[in-house]
Amino acid sequence: MSDNNTYMTVKDVADYLHLNEKKVYQLASDGHLPATKVTGKWLFPRKLVDQWLLESSHHGVLSDRLLISGSDDPLLQAALLRIMQDQKHQALYSYMPTGTQAGLSLLSQGLVDCCALHWGKAVESQLRHPALVRQYNGSRHWVLVHLFQRQQGLIIRPDLESCSTSSLLSKNWVTRQEGAGSQRFLKDWLGQQGSTLEQINICCAALTERETASAVAQGLADIGPGTQAAANEFGLGFIPVYEEAFELVVPRPVYFRTLLQQVFDWLQSAEGLKKAQGCGGYRLQRCGKLVWNGEQRQN
Repeated sequence: MSDNNTYMTVKDVADYLHLNEKKVYQLASDGHLPATKVTGKWLFPRKLVDQWLLESSHHGVLSDRLLISGSDDPLLQAALLRIMQDQKHQALYSYMPTGTQAGLSLLSQGLVDCCALHWGKAVESQLRHPALVRQYNGSRHWVLVHLFQRQQGLIIRPDLESCSTSSLLSKNWVTRQEGAGSQRFLKDWLGQQGSTLEQINICCAALTERETASAVAQGLADIGPGTQAAANEFGLGFIPVYEEAFELVVPRPVYFRTLLQQVFDWLQSAEGLKKAQGCGGYRLQRCGKLVWNGEQRQN
């Protein structure tokens, strides 16, 4: 086996880890050892195997950092920054908003520790979120944890709040990237109005909540999909459409990490509740509740 190989076979991994091949198959099938199947054969990215070894042998030596990707949210961003400051920057919270589906892809590759997601109305999330998560490798070893409900809708110029729906459809739009929960929301909303993305005037695209609000605030667009919190932050108008559940997808071992539990604790603290109220559009009554455990949904 050459040290230059990016991917290893079952035999390579067995030799590398001093295990028999049957054990390697079992670890891969159970989702413990990072691997992917190509034409029916297991391949193991060397970089991820080394990372798995490091974390396993040190019982979470990397527990002083938590890497989060997926959906963007102003309150979650604020929480992570404040927790780091309270800890005198002795631990790292890294939050890279990529959109829901890109975040799940990163999680399935073992490149991040958890993924934030939102995918439709809160009342439908118990079905929609697990259905989406199951599409990714490793999902049977993940859990879904509720963070909060938030108000999703349309971020608009303040002078347009009284406009009719037909008038809004004729305005200049900022949209989100494919795979983002807000882009999915926009497609659904347009469909309810008898319209499509192809029928509206899209003048720019944004990759985060703040980019969407910033585009409207700068006059680059008149309207775009997003949350009440993002609209409030930029002093913009907002048309509420529905509440959505904002949740974290987490591998089971990561769920018990102190850094993650501190996020739930801060959001439910007096400081966290005050911040949520100031942002606007949040409800945190079920924060930290395990809502789906592999293939078993929790009541």
